[in-house]
Amino acid sequence: MNKIVSQIRKELNQASEPRVKESMKRFFKKPHQVNSYGVKTANIGKISKSHDKEVLAMPKKEVFALCNALWKSGMYEESIVACHYAYLIRKTYQPADFKVFETWVNTYVSNWASCDTLCNHTVGAFVDMYPQVLADLKRWAKSKNRWTKRASAVSLIIPAREGRYLKDVFDLADILLTDQDDMVQKGYGWLLKSAGDCYQQEVFDFVMQNKARMPRTALRYAIEKMPKELKARAMAKS
Repeated sequence: MNKIVSQIRKELNQASEPRVKESMKRFFKKPHQVNSYGVKTANIGKISKSHDKEVLAMPKKEVFALCNALWKSGMYEESIVACHYAYLIRKTYQPADFKVFETWVNTYVSNWASCDTLCNHTVGAFVDMYPQVLADLKRWAKSKNRWTKRASAVSLIIPAREGRYLKDVFDLADILLTDQDDMVQKGYGWLLKSAGDCYQQEVFDFVMQNKARMPRTALRYAIEKMPKELKARAMAKS
């Protein structure tokens, strides 16, 4: 495991570009700046995938240890590699593994990109396998940790887009409705927008019922893909 970690870090260092590192500072503006090697997203993916066979041959416990080592570094690119390997072994997930993902969210996630990469894929896939953890997502939504709150919403982005868990989408949006953190507002607004792909009228009705209390950032995200006339009604002052 340590050999793979060392190799990944060596390859990330080799792929580092000063221009990319500088652009990351503009992309992740304060207070959300990240520690970065300065590696293009496509190259992070190539480096991750180049070790897929090795990772798939490892016991799950070792894969999680590998991911932990990458998360602990605090480096943005290493967190994305960790997300890739966690999702790579999704067929091996067992109910107890949720605690591993919860620890990563609570302890290591420190920016929206790492949060969304982990939760859209790894946690989202886990929810589909073990829907009982929807109750845990609602517990996450009540956390004091901004990233745990955002994680509760963005974990359902892909299922919501496919028309699943609508009641849970609204439950999460209700819990997060008046949160003052823009990262949380954008997270649950994005979730509502995704649910609107299949349930536009239901999402619109939810927005209209709650728009007096819903922060404008969340509202704008929720209605972003709706027809102009619905957007106008949603944005109009009551």
